[in-house]
Parts: sequence; structure tokens; C-alpha cells
Amino acid sequence: MDNTKGIPRLVRAMKATLAGLKWAAKNEEAVQLELFGLLFFIPLGLWLGDNGVERALLVGSVFLVLLVEIINTGIEAAIDRIGPERHELSGVAKDLGSAAVFIALVMAAITWALLLL
Repeated sequence: MDNTKGIPRLVRAMKATLAGLKWAAKNEEAVQLELFGLLFFIPLGLWLGDNGVERALLVGSVFLVLLVEIINTGIEAAIDRIGPERHELSGVAKDLGSAAVFIALVMAAITWALLLL
């Protein structure tokens, strides 16, 4: 168990965070697409939102999709690490991760539609 505390712990955590983001951006096509989408939707959301709350909802909903995709990628990596053989529960775990991404996408679409239409 690592007992590092304070600033060294934060530095180590930030390095791990950046390594995870880099790996996902390099190896996961869905993450690549969502990062590309962020380049478009963040400025658009900041421009189209009438106030801070609307801007936060528009931009935040897009970040939520990326967040859930990264969690789904982590689930898939853990399942794949266990082994290549097929198991019903492994499939369920991956399907549930995928369902979570879909729900986040629907939430983002509804948020944008409600605020802009």
C-alpha cells in the first residue's frame, strides 16, 4: 500500500490521469470521436447558451458523454484482462457499459434540444 500524501500524491495521481487519457485517446475510436466532438460542441455550447447555467448544461452534457465512455473503456479493459474466453457475465458487463454511454448520449441530446429548441 502506498502511503504517499500531499502534493506528491496529487502529482502521481495527475500523471496517472494523463496516462489514462492519453491511452484512451490513442487506442479507443469512440473516445477519439468524442474528443473531436468536444472541439465542436464546447465552443458551440458556450456561444449558444444564454447564461452560465445554460452554458454549463450544454458543455457539461458533452463532457458527461466522454466521462461515461472512459468508464466504459475501463470496464472493457478489465474484462479483456481477465481472459479471452467468452463468459456471459463479461458480455453483460460490456453491454451495460455500452448502455451507459447510450444513455449519456441521449441525455446530452435532450439537454441540447430542450435548451435550444
